[in-house]
Amino acid sequence: MNKLVIASNNAGKLREFQHMLAPLGIEVLTQSQLGVSEAEEPHCTFIENALAKARHVSKLSGLPALADDSGICVDALGGAPGVISARYAGEPKSDRRNNDKLLQTLQGVTDRRAHYYCVLVLVRHADDPQPLIAEGEWHGEIAQEERGDGGFGYDPMFWLPEFGKMSAELSHDEKAQISHRAKALKVLLAKLRN
Repeated sequence: MNKLVIASNNAGKLREFQHMLAPLGIEVLTQSQLGVSEAEEPHCTFIENALAKARHVSKLSGLPALADDSGICVDALGGAPGVISARYAGEPKSDRRNNDKLLQTLQGVTDRRAHYYCVLVLVRHADDPQPLIAEGEWHGEIAQEERGDGGFGYDPMFWLPEFGKMSAELSHDEKAQISHRAKALKVLLAKLRN
């Protein structure tokens, strides 16, 4: 496989995938480069949404497609915002409004444990009966305030106790080694090699 379409228009995700797949010689195309519209994400689980996105992009592009569905899951909120992480504060999507809403929701809450979760689904063609599926988790806490200007989404408030910094304060190289997406991608690449 030397060409792969990423089923996303999220610039942050695209940078991460391109950075991680470049050493393998895989040309990464985006769905917008090919004029493919975003797929609906009506499901209540990450895996169902990722599979729907991968099949949609592969069908319209005629190429293998890689989709990710990911989000932040807060223990004290029963796993919310979960699959609606990108739209937690409603439409249109806004990292700023999502972060503000999460901080407001957690006001006075002492248990701030959370994890990012990512599922990757790769289909070789739209009707692939055996999609490759990989998962990754990245554990931390929701801080009381934001810090850092790297990353995207909830990164400025995702505290990593073992590093003593926010996810948004990590370099691209650091994040590419330890993030939920990096962990899932390592699992996926191992499956591809087999």
